[in-house]
Amino acid sequence: MVTGLRSPALRHVLTHLITPLLMCIGMGLAYMGAFVTPEPNHLPVAVVGSGPEVKVFAQSVKDEAGEKLDVRTVASRAEAVDLLKSRDITGAYIPSSKTPELVVATAGSDMGATAVEKVFTPVAAQEGLPLKVTDVVPPAADDPTGQGLFFLLIALSIGSYASVAALGAAGGELPMRARALLAVGISGAVSVIGALLAGPVFHLADHDLASVWGMSWLYSAGILFIGVGLHTFLKRWTTLAMMVLFVMLNFTSSGGLFRPELQNGFFGTLHAFWNGAGFVEGVRGLLYFDGDGLSGNLWTLVAWLLVGLLVTAVAGAVERGRARGHVQPEPVEEAEEELEETVAV
Repeated sequence: MVTGLRSPALRHVLTHLITPLLMCIGMGLAYMGAFVTPEPNHLPVAVVGSGPEVKVFAQSVKDEAGEKLDVRTVASRAEAVDLLKSRDITGAYIPSSKTPELVVATAGSDMGATAVEKVFTPVAAQEGLPLKVTDVVPPAADDPTGQGLFFLLIALSIGSYASVAALGAAGGELPMRARALLAVGISGAVSVIGALLAGPVFHLADHDLASVWGMSWLYSAGILFIGVGLHTFLKRWTTLAMMVLFVMLNFTSSGGLFRPELQNGFFGTLHAFWNGAGFVEGVRGLLYFDGDGLSGNLWTLVAWLLVGLLVTAVAGAVERGRARGHVQPEPVEEAEEELEETVAV
């Protein structure tokens, strides 16, 4: 047994098994930590009306919910709808002695609207009244849950980070300038595929498809340039790094399934600046909320692209320095193993 463990071939296999085991741990912690137990966390809601009775009612809702809800009062239903369309609140409750109403915008977050409905349905039931639910910003007819943008994000991400491994393994001997140009072309191809999926294939976007394509390109290019640059330093560990950055932390904080108000503070904090959140919230604002928040999310995507360009530039300088020092390139065998690992993942 001891002799077998000393076998170079066995040690080689065990070393390569470290990556999938770390992926298993990371994916379990990230996905289960983000999605298994969604709970309201300062979920913003409004109670519509004026006068002391409404204020007392709103305060009683806040006192009962604790930190789960942030409750405000607004004077009119129209004001509440405006707040929903600017995504400042998740739902608005309109008390009534006949038919209380809950106003939501499911295109912003279907899960958020469901969470608000669970809060206020018992409130209406205490008065013996049915709750009327009105959706003022519904998602596209072919995307009834509004989660299609999350799955579009997954498609763009996989196309991008898998291409990083292909460039690192099969194109490792190319100069950095050539790999950078390939990254531009690949991100263009990935974004075109994304636009086709969002538009004519699955009808997630019935307008502004060119803008969806542009945001897809920014998102994909940022991932590709970061990956191409990191590969110079991490080699076969690049795949694990890309999985951490653009799957484990990215999908969970994107807001595609649960917005940050339904997650713990860690993922909510990442949502404020991570590139997946920039893409999902940017496209969501473009398609459903008259461009609300679009500029900020575009800057998020641009910032990630600039980071990628910087990492690639530094990597290019390092590679040129290695070439002047006659450092041997990565062995072909190791590059092929990296590509095989990525294809398997």
